[in-house]
Amino acid sequence: MSRALVTEKIVAAKLAKDLTWAHVAEEIGQSKEWVTCGLLGQMAMNEHEAAIAARIFDLSDAEAKWLTVPPYRGALGQEVPTDALLYRFYELIQVYGPAMKALIEEQFGDGIMSAIDFSMDIAKEENPAGDRVVVTLNGKFLPYKRY
Repeated sequence: MSRALVTEKIVAAKLAKDLTWAHVAEEIGQSKEWVTCGLLGQMAMNEHEAAIAARIFDLSDAEAKWLTVPPYRGALGQEVPTDALLYRFYELIQVYGPAMKALIEEQFGDGIMSAIDFSMDIAKEENPAGDRVVVTLNGKFLPYKRY
């Protein structure tokens, strides 16, 4: 058994049961963004959250335990993502990243945006010219320490 196999089982059960990530998140009691990250292997759930996920996805106790293990994060398997949607985020950072960095540093100083003290919201905005994807990234600013 591995975390990757548990993820495959979760995705298969989600499809078979015609579930949405938002519905699962509601039952688990966290945001759809965080729960989806957790169920896809990028966040560690507590035992209570893992137990709810186990019930929803028909996981064994051993499989549910994998949901509580701190993951190896950011392992997409290749340098540049080849999935079209993921690549667009990569492209977005290539094009807009330097401007984002410059504007953050201008407003906050020398530092980074935390991906630990962080939240995200993904929403759909209906638009006559074509529906819009609205992604909000909200991370704590962490200044570089001087020593």
